[in-house]
Amino acid sequence: MLAIKNITFRLEGRVLLDDATAMIPSGHKVGIVGRNGTGKTTLFKLIRGEWTLDDGVISIPRNTRIGGVAQEAPASDLSLLETVLEADIERDALMKEAETATDEMRIAEIHTRLADIESHSAESRAAAILNGLGFNAEAQARPCKDFSGGWRMRVALAAVLFAKPDFLLLDEPTNYLDLEGTIWLENFLVKYPYTVLIVSHDKDLLNRSVNAILHLDQQKLTLYQGNYDNFENQRRAKIEQLVSAKKKQDRERAHMQSFVDRFKAKASKAKQAQSRVKALERMKPIAEIVGDSVASFNFPTPEELSPPIIRMENASVGYDGKAILRGLDLRIDQDDRIALLGANGQGKSTLSKLIAGRLEIMGGTLHSSNKLRIGYFAQHQVDELHLDETPIQHVHRERPKETPAKIRGRLAAGGLGAEAVETVVAKLSGGQKARLSMLLATIDAPHLIILDEPTNHLDIQSREALVQALTAYNGAVILVSHDSSLVELVADRLWLVKDGAVKPYHDDMDAYRRMLLSERGGAVKDPVKKKPKPAKQAPKPKPGAGLRAEAAKCEMRVNKLEEMRDNIDRRLGNKALYERGDHEEIEKWTKKRKEVMKGLERAESLWMKALERVERG
Repeated sequence: MLAIKNITFRLEGRVLLDDATAMIPSGHKVGIVGRNGTGKTTLFKLIRGEWTLDDGVISIPRNTRIGGVAQEAPASDLSLLETVLEADIERDALMKEAETATDEMRIAEIHTRLADIESHSAESRAAAILNGLGFNAEAQARPCKDFSGGWRMRVALAAVLFAKPDFLLLDEPTNYLDLEGTIWLENFLVKYPYTVLIVSHDKDLLNRSVNAILHLDQQKLTLYQGNYDNFENQRRAKIEQLVSAKKKQDRERAHMQSFVDRFKAKASKAKQAQSRVKALERMKPIAEIVGDSVASFNFPTPEELSPPIIRMENASVGYDGKAILRGLDLRIDQDDRIALLGANGQGKSTLSKLIAGRLEIMGGTLHSSNKLRIGYFAQHQVDELHLDETPIQHVHRERPKETPAKIRGRLAAGGLGAEAVETVVAKLSGGQKARLSMLLATIDAPHLIILDEPTNHLDIQSREALVQALTAYNGAVILVSHDSSLVELVADRLWLVKDGAVKPYHDDMDAYRRMLLSERGGAVKDPVKKKPKPAKQAPKPKPGAGLRAEAAKCEMRVNKLEEMRDNIDRRLGNKALYERGDHEEIEKWTKKRKEVMKGLERAESLWMKALERVERG
């Protein structure tokens, strides 16, 4: 169990966690969510012991192995496969010792231990993980130094997955994966046998791969059972209930205050007025609800062009005289929403650059409207912003004749507030940099926007705002993204870039997911040795079976009470209940909820104690 008890942490004078508590049972897969800058990555550093708490304690069972992707794999001469195999420190040490050991007893011990940890299957397991993340057999044999930093990040991820730590900590792992790698990782995490903590803004990943959500909000931690959609539903009901309770309390306070103001000077009513003053003092105000509102994106409206805006006939494109894509017969109209599918290295970025006019056609023909304007957003452009300049200076370079007020208005419409527009880019958050790059890419009201991994620095709410903006935009969209939820919400056409060709993909994303997993082998399963059953012996209970059964009963009780609470919350969240003024019904369910919450608190306490007994054995 990971026990986070009353922790407080300040960073440069800013409080990120304040008396925060959460209990995560062993084996749970937990998504950690919260707005950018709230401290999710900081929480990982505290769990790993890299930073020191100001107060409180984080308890982890002794000898627990904690693993995460801290940095990319080194640019060494070791092959990718060798690099991953080295991540299993015990196996690597035993293999090296086996080469030099001379004592027969020690040699026997080494080979026994190697057999116990399934060393014979290590290479196949490591190769399967690398294949799932996009490295074929040829790539696995090449040295790490042959690959760019982004690809070496994948190797580092493969290494930690192969090592199988007891606590797997992943911080936005899909930011350096393509859609295909993300789909494979989702499937792998579902079958991972130990505890997983994953910081992610990818809703599909959080819906498919975790069974609990840890929400970091207003310096507190709250654990919700279920996937991300369940979390959203539970939190929405909770907020609606708090809003309702606050309105009721505000009315009660206003009524009592009115009585006090009217009668405090009258001797005959002084006693009653004083009692209401005391009641007001005892009534703890319900805090204002802080919503998850986020600044919108705003794409300028282009004039309409005659279709098609782009047409290719038997076109080819590539680099240094070598064609990467051939035989392209494609058409793009202004109302198209197209997502490009295909593994990294197949040519999605090459096609995007051709459409954007950043690569010359090598053969065939490409026709485009002479009035066509194209906006191009690629992840690398965020890194190419001028770090020592402010957003105002960036926009002024594009629009030197515009007034400062007009430029500020543009930036505000793009989601950059008054403080951010005067801040140098080096000090902006990743999300703010992405918004600035997006604004610069679309400043000319393009008829076509090409978005290459637009969400890497955006939180979930900003991703939803981007979907809304793209839905309202009346130009064409070409999308490359590892976020399958974004693809499904935005795209109405899919093109598969594979084996040097670009073809329409007529199935949906679920079919593509199944096809991909069948090609990449799904998640890796460890070999399981079959043990002969003892003859004519009654089965013996497993050690700790009674304790685990008790813990399971406690968990069932918690789940049942949570279900009762959620049902009550849905009743109390029904607007019709308040519109018809059914006070008796409201009071009945409010009282019932208090009873359920008391029972839930007791049940959770018993569950945690039972889990602790199981871990102690």
